[in-house]
Amino acid sequence: MTDKITVEKIQEVRHLNSLDFFARQIVEGFITGLHRSPFHGFSVEFAEHRAYNNGESVRFIDWKLYARTGKLFVKRFEEETNLRCQIVIDTSSSMFFPTEKNVNKLQFSAYASAALIHMLNRQRDAAGLSLFDEQLQFHTRARMSKNHIQTLYARLDELLKLKYEPKQRKQTRISDVLHQIAEAAHKRSLIVIFSDMFENEDAANLFNALEHLRYNKHEVIVFHVHDRQYEDALVLEDRPHRLIDMENGEEMKLKPQEVRKLYGEQMRAFYEQIRKKCLQYKVDFVTADINEPFDKVLTSFLARRSRMF
Repeated sequence: MTDKITVEKIQEVRHLNSLDFFARQIVEGFITGLHRSPFHGFSVEFAEHRAYNNGESVRFIDWKLYARTGKLFVKRFEEETNLRCQIVIDTSSSMFFPTEKNVNKLQFSAYASAALIHMLNRQRDAAGLSLFDEQLQFHTRARMSKNHIQTLYARLDELLKLKYEPKQRKQTRISDVLHQIAEAAHKRSLIVIFSDMFENEDAANLFNALEHLRYNKHEVIVFHVHDRQYEDALVLEDRPHRLIDMENGEEMKLKPQEVRKLYGEQMRAFYEQIRKKCLQYKVDFVTADINEPFDKVLTSFLARRSRMF
């Protein structure tokens, strides 16, 4: 059975202060189970042996293994491609939720992105990174060099160290950023977006931006990063609470038991609207609960990648 790499397990070795190490642990643990699944062909590295069949090319026979065993086996290699992947992370203030847990939405996104970069690197694919809140704060196009990859890890490591600052609230302007990336990214890139989707503009602007990405021949995965317990189900103690919007500072006093049902219905309706639009534009919309392992992020990435090649 696959040993799922969770944020809690990563925290156990965080003192080593190496995001590259974290990423390697996530990916290698995931791939250990991947080889026992229907997925094959997602790396340039050796995958496994299989028995040689008469009439096949002898090109991939493992002669060293033959010398030891006297039997013919063929090496199976995983697919080699040249993918360009642009990872886009929402760094607005709402991504610092929840503040009382070990890992918030921004940190989850950084860990998941590091895992994707490691996977891209081992496949000899190019990775780029874009960070945004109200505007695009950082952007580098997809490259494959070792120095470039280390720069991306360093930038992600900075995200892990950031703290929520109520006096420096940043809102989300995802639509404007996606329009910029649609033009800046190399044609036919895979755009991977990590965001809680708390857009402060009309949802139509977001859909127009997704349409722009697809019009420019980009493939897109949107990872809806959220804490399902709190943000989807409003699981709070049944007592009066004072809730503060992390992006604009607005306050609201409420009793969860009085609004939980209506809140849940409205949240489901909102995300269902996004899912339907993503389906219309052939964009993958994937829920990424920060309390769950990274497997869904990596599996969704590989599934989209396999459809591109």
